[in-house]
Amino acid sequence: MRPPSPVWHPFTQHAVQGEIPTIVRNEGAWLETADGRRIFDAISSWWVVTHGHRHPQIMQAIKTQADLLDQIIFAGFTHPPAEELAQQLVAMTPPELKHVFFSDSGSTSVEVGLKMALGFWLHSGEDRRHILALEGAYHGDTIGGMSVGERGVFNAPYEPLLFDVSRLPFPHRGREQETLQALEKACNEQAIAALIIEPLILGAGGMLIYEPRVLSEMARICQSHGVLLIADEVMTGWGRTGTLFACEQAGVVPDIGCYSKGLTGGSVPLAVTLCRGEIFDAHYSQDRRKTFFHSSSYTANPIACAAALANLKIWQHEPVMQRISDLAAVHAKALDRFRDDRRFCNIRQIGTIAALDLAVTDAGYLADIGPRLYGHFMARGLLVRPLGNTIYLMPPYCSTADEINAVYRAIADIA
Repeated sequence: MRPPSPVWHPFTQHAVQGEIPTIVRNEGAWLETADGRRIFDAISSWWVVTHGHRHPQIMQAIKTQADLLDQIIFAGFTHPPAEELAQQLVAMTPPELKHVFFSDSGSTSVEVGLKMALGFWLHSGEDRRHILALEGAYHGDTIGGMSVGERGVFNAPYEPLLFDVSRLPFPHRGREQETLQALEKACNEQAIAALIIEPLILGAGGMLIYEPRVLSEMARICQSHGVLLIADEVMTGWGRTGTLFACEQAGVVPDIGCYSKGLTGGSVPLAVTLCRGEIFDAHYSQDRRKTFFHSSSYTANPIACAAALANLKIWQHEPVMQRISDLAAVHAKALDRFRDDRRFCNIRQIGTIAALDLAVTDAGYLADIGPRLYGHFMARGLLVRPLGNTIYLMPPYCSTADEINAVYRAIADIA
């Protein structure tokens, strides 16, 4: 039976989904449905909301900017919110990252990063076209993003569109050297243009965590072979792993960094790709063929840039890092109760992200347990969207200990 609404929802199999709640209001860490139910947003509405829904400062910035500028072409024009935001982003990231390219989603920020890397080598006169990525990675749903992501159910229908990418084994604990040796081998055998990684933790690939020292060593190997390092911080940025950006924990400065989601506090879409000066310089020429040929219609939307500026002020003037530290401590304490629970395995945490796997024979993203777990949590007013048998939490930073512990009680109630 076809659904009554004409809307086609993302990552949703409508034939088995059942009722889709209508959300009419949100505030803080909570969503409110049309029929008056309240739902705790334990995954920050797909990892975007940082300080909480409808933070007053961000909402006011959006309203104020809407009275001045809505949208203008960004090719050959600029505007104050974009200029100020770019200056602040350059100031708060490593000094090597000197240029900011605006787009409108995490997928497009990755697409931009890949095109920057390939353009750099072409315009530098070197024939480097091959990309490396980690097994299990997810970098978005555009063609480039899918190409560097894990091949499987996510992108099987689109295989003819995707370009070839070499995979490195994920650096599981105790097997990190396999990854590093594979990277060294690939760099010795091929002319590698870039390695793209999700620093410290895979997102949709199962919330798998690896050590900062591994990231640091991967960066060292890339540097020794002249391979560009692209850090996809779309999920890991803006405090999720316990530092502003995950790369900080490894002392790594990427050649290209991709940022979105929490850039506006999760209020409106915006993304940026930052790069080193050498990458910009390779495209800077009297020869118009070296132009960076990329755009999104809503590049550097003024309202979105104003929201991002308000978000940065919150980071500057509110105790955000203390909230992150407190939230991480709540996770750590709550997770302890499951370490001897044989129903669960692979209990893990990094910063404000916590995950554990339900021990079942049917594992993986399409495991039948996934929809059942989703229903289990929704029945208790909790938005938790398991990745198959992997249960993860990534709540907004405004969440209280009582709210988070209510989710862990629901996990403990799983039959």
